[in-house]
This record gives sequence, structure tokens and C-alpha cells, in this order.
Amino acid sequence: MVLINVEVKKVTREAYGIRSFLLAKKGLFRLPAYTPGAHIDVYCGEGIIRQCSLCGDPTDRRHLMIAVRQVDPSRGGSDLIHHVVNEGDRLEIGAPRNNFSPDETATHSLLLAAGIGITPIIAMADRLHALGQSFELHHFSRAPEYPAFRGRLTQGSFADRVTFYEGLDVARTGRALDDILAGPVAGGKVYMCGPGPFMDRTLAAAQVQWPQDAINLERFAAKPALAGAPTKPFDVELARRYVTLNVGADETILDVLETNEVDAAFSCEQGVCGTCVTDLLSGTPENRDSFLSAGQRTSGNAMCICVSRAAGEKLVLDFQVERLRWMSEVSMNIGKRLASCCACSQPYTGSSAIGTSNPSKAGVRR
Repeated sequence: MVLINVEVKKVTREAYGIRSFLLAKKGLFRLPAYTPGAHIDVYCGEGIIRQCSLCGDPTDRRHLMIAVRQVDPSRGGSDLIHHVVNEGDRLEIGAPRNNFSPDETATHSLLLAAGIGITPIIAMADRLHALGQSFELHHFSRAPEYPAFRGRLTQGSFADRVTFYEGLDVARTGRALDDILAGPVAGGKVYMCGPGPFMDRTLAAAQVQWPQDAINLERFAAKPALAGAPTKPFDVELARRYVTLNVGADETILDVLETNEVDAAFSCEQGVCGTCVTDLLSGTPENRDSFLSAGQRTSGNAMCICVSRAAGEKLVLDFQVERLRWMSEVSMNIGKRLASCCACSQPYTGSSAIGTSNPSKAGVRR
């Protein structure tokens, strides 16, 4: 993955604990195109990478907008972005990726957001409104000062389609979600994004009424119950490389591939972003990710190798090693620095170039 150098043009306080960052590309080159629901990797420095949804105008190829919530306690990313990144600083980002794009042909779209989950949702609303599509947006928050982009939602051209729910307790939030999702629309779609408890309750309500293929979601973090489940060793065969490797109880497939110098694309290492999804030829996966859809899990033909494991003794992966290595070699040959992993050894030193990566750690693990 080739990194993109951008400048922070503007920092705006959008709500309590939430700031937006307008990123710009200098020179004649335009930023990559993207669609609503897309996100980027932001290299924060100190070996920290965070995924941030894009919430600006996709037709503006000179700028990208992200919004970040100050998390307490923080794993480091939100603290760095809130307290270190200022206007005029430079950041390194990855190209936009989208696993959460809206179906623009849906008869009606139901958009549900809580907290910072509004970032991909507001971009969807902008797009659906521009297309003249039917949709409604429901925004949940703890108090009136918490919703990001309140002015954009209340004063924009689709303000009449937005409903706010503020300060509801768990029981009232559940009842509100049940009411919102009670009337499924033929050909309609549901999109949800927000904190884990909100997502779990919203998904449960949606599954009662809506068909599974109409429900779409994006999580910001893996479910703790999945990440903390017991583990056991197993074997993984790389079909294209004719090699079988053992994955220990305290290792991931991604760890073992790195140890054996096998290239593997990755990003979040939490089973959230989908970068490491790999085709599965045989074996039964124990899916511990929060990315694959119910249909993908049922088919059993793909898995997230950063967190998921084998339910049995062996998995056979259709691993496109040659293609990934070729991509990394071409990137290095044209003088582009590749994406670093979370083992980046370069700490933040006070330079205005935030997010300096370690070139020895590529955007594919080697």
C-alpha cells in the first residue's frame, strides 16, 4: 500500500470530544476517488494506525475530511490526533477503502448512527439526497452537546429526514430502535454504525424484522467476547506456495506468515477493516472478526487471517503470494514508502511530519 502525504488544512471542534480534520494534497495531483462509507488508515506516529471514516464531499478531489472522537481510555490514536495534530502539520494516510458503501438502487435506506458512527452515515445521507433517493437518518447520543455535525444535519437540505435521540437510557434506546426497525420496506436497506453496545442492540432489532441481506453494519472495534475466546494450535496450508505452517495457540495466522516471510496484506489487526480477508479452499474457520457478513460466514469461503482461526485441525488458504510481493516491489521501485505496521519503531519526535513510518515494515507483512 502506497502512503499519501497530506497537510492538515483545518481543524474544527464538531462536538464535545470530537474534532474534524480537513486534509489536503499539495501540488497538481488529486486525491484518490472514493464513495460514501469509505475509510482511510491514518498513521499517527509511535507505531499507531487508526481507521477513520471519510465524511466530506467525495466529488472534492483536493480534500478529505475525517472526524475523530477523544476516547477515554485511549489506545493512543485519539490522544495523538487530538493533542498533537494541528493545522499545518503533515500526515501520512492510506488510500480510501470501502466495505460499507450504500446501495444506491434501494427503495428506501434506513441510516442509524450513534456517537462517532455518524461519520460514514452522514456521507451516505449526502449521497442519497443528491441522487433523490428515499432515506431517513436516526442519530443517537448521550446529550445535546455530543452529536457531531449537528449544524450540517439540522440546517442542511435533508434536515427533515433527520431525527435525534438524546440522553435515552438503555431501555428507551432499545424501544426506540424496535420502533424504527418495525416496518421493513421491500427492497430497502439498513445501515448502522456506532459503539459496540449500540451495534449489538440495533442488529438484534433489525434481525427480527429485516432480511439478513438488507442489513449492513460497520464496527470500530472487535467484539471483546470474540477476541478473548480460548485458542488451540492448528495447521494452515498455503495452496499456491505448497507449504504448511503451524499456528500456535498464542499466535495468529498473520503472525506465522510474518515469521516465515510470507507477504500478507493487513491493517487493523482486530478483524474490523477487512484488509486481510483471504479465500479459504478447505477447512472450517472459527470466525472471530467483526467484518464478514452472515452470508460470508455461512459460505465459509473466506476469513480474516489477523484474528480468525481454525475450528478443526487444518485450513487451506488460496494465498496470492506472488501478486502481493509484486505489488510491494513495484511500490518500492517507484520510490514510494510502504505502509508500516503497528511494530513501527519510529516514535513521535516533535517534527511537524506526523506519522513517520518505518520503511522496513511494508503495507504487506513480509
